[in-house]
Formats: sequence, structure tokens, C-alpha cells
Amino acid sequence: MVQARAILKDAFVPMAAVVAILMLVIPIPPWILDIFLLINIALAIAVLVSTMFINQVLDLSVFPSLLLLTTLFRLALEVTATRLILLEADPGSVIETFGRLVVGNNVVVGIIIFIILIVIQFLVITRGAERVSEVAARFTLDAMPGKQMAVDAELNAGLIKEAEARQRRQDIEREADFYGAMDGASKFVRGDAIAGIIIVVINIVGGLIIGIAEQHMAVGTATKTYTILTVGEGLTTQIPALLLSTATGILVTRSGTAGTLNRDLITQLTALPRVMYIVAIVLFLLAFLGLPPLVPLILGSLAFWAGWQIESRQKAEKSESARLQKAQADDLNKRPEAALNLIGMDSIELEVGVGLVPLVGGQAGHDLRERIAALRRQITAELGLVIPPVRVRDNLELSLNQYRIRIRGAELVTAEVRPDRFLAMGGQNLGIETAVPTTDPVFGLSAFWIREDSRDRAELAGATVIDAGSVMVTHLAEVVRKHAYEIIGRQDVKALIDHIRQTHPVVVQELIPDLLSLGELQRVLSNLLRERVSIRDLPTILEALADKARTTRDIEVLTESVRQALGRHITRPLLKQGTLYAVVLSPEVEAEIRSSIEQSDGGSYLNLDPAVAQKILTNLREVVRAVPAGVTPTVIASPFIRLYFKRLTERILRDLAVVSYAELSPEISVKTLGVVQL
Repeated sequence: MVQARAILKDAFVPMAAVVAILMLVIPIPPWILDIFLLINIALAIAVLVSTMFINQVLDLSVFPSLLLLTTLFRLALEVTATRLILLEADPGSVIETFGRLVVGNNVVVGIIIFIILIVIQFLVITRGAERVSEVAARFTLDAMPGKQMAVDAELNAGLIKEAEARQRRQDIEREADFYGAMDGASKFVRGDAIAGIIIVVINIVGGLIIGIAEQHMAVGTATKTYTILTVGEGLTTQIPALLLSTATGILVTRSGTAGTLNRDLITQLTALPRVMYIVAIVLFLLAFLGLPPLVPLILGSLAFWAGWQIESRQKAEKSESARLQKAQADDLNKRPEAALNLIGMDSIELEVGVGLVPLVGGQAGHDLRERIAALRRQITAELGLVIPPVRVRDNLELSLNQYRIRIRGAELVTAEVRPDRFLAMGGQNLGIETAVPTTDPVFGLSAFWIREDSRDRAELAGATVIDAGSVMVTHLAEVVRKHAYEIIGRQDVKALIDHIRQTHPVVVQELIPDLLSLGELQRVLSNLLRERVSIRDLPTILEALADKARTTRDIEVLTESVRQALGRHITRPLLKQGTLYAVVLSPEVEAEIRSSIEQSDGGSYLNLDPAVAQKILTNLREVVRAVPAGVTPTVIASPFIRLYFKRLTERILRDLAVVSYAELSPEISVKTLGVVQL
């Protein structure tokens, strides 16, 4: 029984469609036609009311298909009714009742009312709904990429989860499909209205011919009989059609509402009490302009009373809201844990002055938040570290066009941009009178602030021109890359391990926690990021650590082992046309550094004599300066001292790459540019 009920439930709509098609060719009795006509009216009313109670259009996403099926059903009813009218002059009690109610004793009036009904549906409601569907479909498809980008930006900013982002993308696609289908489905309603007019003409003309020629009726009797039946048939089918056309119009015009139609109408029309006061004043004036005064005075009084009620309710709600907010604030401040909120801080913060706030809000063609979201994706793909959300907020302590970047609450850089101008860098002799000399806040290069109308001239002069928002985002990117090793924490490493465990569970299980703790792994990854080594190839990193951690837990030694495993990844960006241009260390320098390495409980460190260190650094500067222009040298050292030499040089030559011989793959061609000596 349950199975039969399930089969019937699944097959109901296909069976109904087949029955509607059969009705086009198979005659049915008048009493069955009466049942179908009442079902048609009830279905149209149900659809109309449903469009008013849904919260969003996707709640009735089946509407385009439903519109097609109801149109087919209605056409089948019209054909069946026409057959009964012309053959038997007896289409059933429903059609005859509707016809007599409208026509009465005056055929001409009935026909005129029916024609007006058809015109309203065809020219007003159906045509308007069709146009709105067409425009809605076009704009929905145009806005689809922007909506998907907004979802991606919120996902990358950590505002929504992956499941919610996936659902919102599906809703965007469904919405585009819905409006596209509505654009086509509205054509069915228009065609149905045209078919209704043609069928009415056929019924009247055909009925007169059959009544006079075959049934030998008088002209007046035939006209009255077939007109009543035709108008009745038209009303019983066109009234549901009018209801469905209205439902179509309501559905496609509800793009800007978030609740039911009833709630939105009442809420929005009663939002401003002054509107009701103006209505009351106008009605009172009409009472003194010669109209019967009773009705305008009553309606005006009701409007004034409604405005007064709305205003009183809004004042009470505002007062209650303020009271609740104050009570909640007092309650939170009294709690002992309220002070804990002052302890936490964001990993990355971007503070902007008041003059830069429009860049954050997306005005003037910019949206700093979307650019930062794209930046986070870029750095994640580049370094393998999932960058935490960047907190962007205004700071009244900054000057108008200043911005400040903080990492874990510590101020790193403060710079200034011109939001009304573009930054031109690298051009020679721009020849722009309005250009203002400045220094690029990111790389410290000479630059100019130029107006937008001078942008083409600056680009023709060979300058790179970027807007103020791009300057800020680029500066933020450089700061994040440089300090990524400070950003990564144990919680970030835990998230990376949980992710890699899904594809490489064996190496994770072998390494953590038996060989290394989460904190030790975090220190190794921090060492790699400190020299801008990507940790994207985490499986290779874990494999190298699992091999080396069996013999030592020295973080520096483990880091060097990982670097050797990542040798190709490290050296590839340093090559120029397949060649590594290198500066090497003399045996004396290597021996001096090796002998100065000391061990302690906290690990190994370099205890080099300051005078010797100064000689090494001075000679290194001279060697680097002697390198030909356009070539970036790389220092090559032995694996044992590589890390200590990097620590020695990073304060004066932070961007100088230092690699070990063990990191060089055999196919790399090395060209020596100089030797660092004592």
C-alpha cells in the first residue's frame, strides 16, 4: 500500500500532463469538465497566494514548469468546452453559470466586459510580466560573475564556511536559471491570451452557424445562447489565466524583498508616519472642496490615527532598544570575563586614515577588501601558508591619507598615499607639470603622484602607473611575505597537518607526535618562511623530517635537511636563463665561521669575533657591488655553515639569497662572480 502510494505520488504530474493532452482529442462529459474547471480555478488561486507568501523567488523555483503545465491544462479545457458548445450547446453548469452572471440579459455588455478582461490580461499584466522577466534574466546573468566573486571574497576572508559558500554559489546559479526560464515561460501566458481571443471568436461565429443552419434556431436565440456559453467558457479559463499572469508578475518583481509580500508591504508602507499625516491632510482638504464631507473626514481621521499609532510604536521600540543595549553593555562590563576581550589581537591589521576610508568601502572604483582577499589567495598559492583574515579599520590618530600595517599588534610600517592621484614609478623626464615628487613607500624608489588625466603620458614615458589602493595592497603583500615566519603559529600548522593527513596519512602518523612535536614542526616551517621558502610541498617536507628526526631534533639541522629536499624549488627562482650567478666563500671564511659555532641547551649559535664579522661583511658588500648590473647574485656555502652565514648577513643584506651546495641539482650551471675573503 505504501509502495503504491509512493508510485502514485511520483507519477501524478506526468499522468496529469498526459490527461491534459488526451483531452485535446477525446471528448469528455460536461460534468467531468465542471470538475476540471473548478480544479483549474483552485490551482490558479493557490499559485497566486503562494507567490505572496514565499520569502524569495527560489522558494518557488518550479514556477516556470508549473506555468507551462497549467497553460497546457487550460488550453485542453478550452478545446473541450468548444467541442461541447458547438456539438451539444451544453458545456456544463459551471460555464453556463459564469456566462449568465456576466451577460445577464444584455449580450453586448457581456461581450464588452469579456473583451476588457482579455485586454487587461494581454496588454497590461502579461506584457508587463514578460518584459520584467526579460530584463531580470539579463541583469541576473550580468551580475552572476560579480556575485560569485563576492562569495569567494567572503570565503577567503573567513566570513563564511565552505559549505555555505557552495550553497550560495548554487543559489546564484539557480537564480540565473530561474529568471532565464521565466523569460521563456512568460511567452506561454501571452500565447494563451491570444489563443483565448481566437477561441472566443470561433465559438461565437461557429455557434451562430451551427445554431441557425443545423438546429434551426432563430437568430436572436442562437446569438444569446452561444454568446452566453462562449463568454462563460472564456471566463472560466481566462480568470485562472489572469490569476497566473498576476502571479507571474508578482514573482518576477520581487527581486528586492526578503520576506513575504504581506509583511514587506505593511512594513515598508508604514515605515514613515509623516506619509500618513500628509494623506490625512489631503483628505481633509477634499472634504472642503465640494465633495460629500463625511467619507473624506472619516478616511482622513483614520489616516491621522494610523500615523500617530505608527509614530508612537516607533518611539517605544527605539526607547526599548536603547534600554536593552544599555542593559546588555552594563551586564557585559560587570562580568569578570569582559576584560579578556582586551587581550586578543589580530594577526594582521591594516589601519587607514579618514581620507582612505572610501577605498575600503569600494567607492571611486576601488574595494580594498576584495583586493586583500585576492592577495591572501595569491600568497597562499605562493608560500603555502594560509594567511589569516586581515582586519581593516580606520584610525583617527593617523593623518588624513596615512595607513599603518601591524603584525600581531606590533607596528611595522606607516606610509602615506594620495587617493585622488596615481603613483608613477620608473619613468624618466615625465614632463608633467602637475606631478608631485615622492618616494614609493613599498620599495623606496623615486616616483611621482600624477593626476588621472596625465596617466597616458606617464605610461608613454615608460613609467609604471598604479592607483593608491594598489600601492597599499602591494605594500601589505611585501610586509606579509617578509614576516610570514612570524604569522605562522601552532594552530596554523595544525590546520595544515589536518589537511595533508587526508592524502598522506602514513607520513603524518609516523612523524607526529612520535618524532617531532607540533611546536618543533612549527619552528622548522618558520625557518623556511623566514627565507621565503614555500611550504606548499608539505609532503616532501614531512618526508625529509621523518628521515632526519630519527637521529636529531636540532631545529637548525632539520631545517637544512628540508632545504636539501626542496633544493629544486629553492634554486629555480634564483636562476637566470638556466644559470646560477654565484658568490662563494673562501676556505678561510668557511673555517672561521665553522669554528665559531657553539652549542648550548637552547641549540647552536654563531659566536663570531666582531672584528672578523665586520671584515667578512665589508668584503661581501664589495663583491656584491662589483656584480654586473641586472644580475642578482646568490651566495653558495657549505651545508653546515649556510644557515649561520645567512643569519650574519640578513641584517644588512636581507634579500641576499644564501644556498648550500647540497641544494644544487646536477643540471644547474653555476657561474662564479666573486669570492668572499677575510
